[in-house]
Amino acid sequence: MRPHRHLASIVLLAAPPLLGWSGRAHATDEIQVYNAGIAEVGQFTIQQHLNYVGIGQKDPPFPGGFASNHSLNGTPEFAYGMTDWWELGLYLPFAVQDRQFLSDGFKLRTLFVSPNADKRNLFYGINFEFSYETPKFAQTRFGMEIRPIIGMRNADYEFIVNPIVDIGFGKHGEADFAPAARVARKLKDDLFVGLEYYADFGEIGAFSPLAEQQHTLFAVTDFKLGEFDVNFGVGYGLTPASDRLVVKTIIGYAFPVPGAKGTERASANGAINPLAHLVRTQHAVLD
Repeated sequence: MRPHRHLASIVLLAAPPLLGWSGRAHATDEIQVYNAGIAEVGQFTIQQHLNYVGIGQKDPPFPGGFASNHSLNGTPEFAYGMTDWWELGLYLPFAVQDRQFLSDGFKLRTLFVSPNADKRNLFYGINFEFSYETPKFAQTRFGMEIRPIIGMRNADYEFIVNPIVDIGFGKHGEADFAPAARVARKLKDDLFVGLEYYADFGEIGAFSPLAEQQHTLFAVTDFKLGEFDVNFGVGYGLTPASDRLVVKTIIGYAFPVPGAKGTERASANGAINPLAHLVRTQHAVLD
């Protein structure tokens, strides 16, 4: 049985018992649209996410919580390719504010995708993320994110949607709908520009009023800096509950596959290399 044919079944089996639980507040440690790109089998990758909230929320989302204004949020992300359709990952999120370093626990993720997603015009996948959070960042100690991945691309453009369900377990938790989307245009090899959109509508079945929802639009660019993949963006909050100005960056590196020679390295930043690889492949065929 090919696992990628049963991703929809995984969602249906996993979601019903979880949606009865409720949501959580979270810092902007990771601002990224997943595109189903994963590490090669046996390969380690690392990404460093850093996001600075220049103009943010001055009041915490709950008593004793973390107010985002003038904070630096981020996480080192480690990943390992298990198969051509499965990747495991670890996050260690943190925030820095008023010269104080704050840990937000850890997150474990398991990502399932259609094999060779970087070579497909239509690709898909699903990511499950389990988190242990600290009281400063969430009213619930344990949480889970279910992130489906649906995307289309050609030699010039890509469009990706992540209809995310963000879940908190416990008395104060809820299941939030927090979708993300990306559209990007290739300018030249390994150089892309685009828009990314991130939102949080609030609890599923009882969405918050528009003014209390989070909607942020980012102008982004993706490029190579030597062996490193870079994603950089500037975001503007569209509602009063959104952080008004956010600057984000992701720097990624993919370690060589042990024992592999003359093969193309997988991208550590999924927003960059899949489209570039597709373009190079098409040009090779035409030549």
